[in-house]
Amino acid sequence: MNKKEPCEGYVHSIFSGGMVDGPGIRTVVFLSGCPLRCLYCHNPDTWHLKSGTKYTADQVIREVAKYKNFYRHGGGVTISGGEPFMQPEFLTAILKGCRERGIHTAVDTSGYSCLTAADNALQYISLLMLDIKSFNPKTYKEITGVELNRTLDMLRMARALHLPTWIRYVLVPGLTDNEDEIRALATYLQDFPNVKKIEILPFHKHGAFKWEEQGRTFPLQDTPEPSAKALQSARDILLQVHRNQIFYDDFYQ
Repeated sequence: MNKKEPCEGYVHSIFSGGMVDGPGIRTVVFLSGCPLRCLYCHNPDTWHLKSGTKYTADQVIREVAKYKNFYRHGGGVTISGGEPFMQPEFLTAILKGCRERGIHTAVDTSGYSCLTAADNALQYISLLMLDIKSFNPKTYKEITGVELNRTLDMLRMARALHLPTWIRYVLVPGLTDNEDEIRALATYLQDFPNVKKIEILPFHKHGAFKWEEQGRTFPLQDTPEPSAKALQSARDILLQVHRNQIFYDDFYQ
């Protein structure tokens, strides 16, 4: 009998002690590779698949499991990127191994994935953290370089699976701060009882230096960060529609 080959993939980095990547204290595994080219990306060094280090899924699982004692009060592992679904088999193997060890699993994703590839991974996810860059298809493509429909397809799949989901929305002045579009997103999300939280995150330039290190110009260098008033306005629009969900706009503060 042939020995089964280990599942391998590319990891950009692993960070323990994360406090802003899901509930509780978390280990965050950043996978390499992303099909999006977001104008405000703070991890452009994760775009290319083989820019990461090759790991087996078992190696990642063992690293995550080392911190299991810290997960007892609601923590766990969050798989981020890059775009985790760029490596669906590797992602699934990590999630499955962590779930088998009783570790809460979250995936932070743009949702840009082939749903057939995503289907296997979703059954091992405890929490889906879905980034919706814009609800306007034209603006979404301007920001990311890809179409919005795959993200909404994943949201619908999560609903069918009754998968708890957090929505993340980055408020970018001049791009994603249109109040009518925010209101349209809030209305759309009314049909998704699996959405447990909507986060309004302020645009920031913390990753601009990474663009410079790669010899690139940060596209939104001249874009200001949103004011407290603008963040509150977006939050108020969402609260008008979703009074039972939790919202906060101080994620990076």
